Amino acid sequence: MFFQCLLWFYLVTLAKCLTFNNSNLNEPDDLLAAVQHIFPFSPFQNRSISLSGKDVEGSFKPLQPTGRSRFRARLKVTEPKIKRGSPTKNTSPTPAPSGDPHSGTTVHIADGTDFALLMPSGGEMISDAENDGSSYCSESSKDSTCLHHLPVGFIRASSVSRADDDSWIQVTGCMDSSKYPFASGDDGGQFDVRFPNGAQCTFGGYGASFIQQLQPTANRFCLRCCSSPGDQENCNSHQDRAGCPVAVPGVYDFPNLGVRCS
Repeated sequence: MFFQCLLWFYLVTLAKCLTFNNSNLNEPDDLLAAVQHIFPFSPFQNRSISLSGKDVEGSFKPLQPTGRSRFRARLKVTEPKIKRGSPTKNTSPTPAPSGDPHSGTTVHIADGTDFALLMPSGGEMISDAENDGSSYCSESSKDSTCLHHLPVGFIRASSVSRADDDSWIQVTGCMDSSKYPFASGDDGGQFDVRFPNGAQCTFGGYGASFIQQLQPTANRFCLRCCSSPGDQENCNSHQDRAGCPVAVPGVYDFPNLGVRCS
C-alpha cells in the first residue's frame, strides 16, 4: 500500500509539472482522471479532486494521437528589451529679436574679468525680468558703455572659453548670490535674443544668438554668445530650464581657488 500511494503521488506531481498538448486532454485534470481509472486503489478514488480548480469525477478519455509531442516544455518568457533612443535636442528656430539694440541690454565677453551679464531689478524674479532686465558689467570691466557694475565680490570665480572655429565664446562661473538683491528662493531663469527688448551680445552683434542663465540658489551663472543668428546648435534657447551645466557646459568648480558654486 505504501508503494502504491508513493506511485500515486508521483503521477499527481507529474500532472502538475507537465502541460499536455493534446486536444482530448483537459489539462491536467484528465490525466488525474486517467490515473484514477488505472489505479482503483487510489486513496482518493472516491473523492472529487481537481488540479486546475475544476471538478473531476474520475471520467477517463482515451488519448488520441495528434502527430505532435504530447507535452511541451515550459518556456521562460522574457519581455523584449526596448531600445530607447537618446533624447534629441530641440533645435527649432528661435523667434527673431525684439526691439532696437540698446547699450542697456547689451552683454559682452572680453576675458574672465571683463564681461557683462543681464540682471533683474532688485527683488524681481529672473523669469519676470525678461521685459526689463539690464546689463551689468563685471567690477574691473573697461567697457566705457557700461551703465551698471556688479557688486564687489559678486563674481567669485569665472572661466572663459571659445570654440575652435570661433562660432561661440562663453563665460561660466560661480557667484555670491548674497551680494545682489535677488528675489528670495529664485531658482533662476534665462535671457536670450528675445528678452529683454533689444538684447544682444557684441560677439555676434544684434540678431546673433546668445543665451544667459542665472541660478541664484545654485550660485551659478553662464553666458554663451554665438557668431551667427539662429544658431540653435551652439546657443540653444530651448534649454531655458535645464540649468547652466546643461545649457552651457563649462567650468563651475575652481579647486585651485577653493571655490565651488554649490
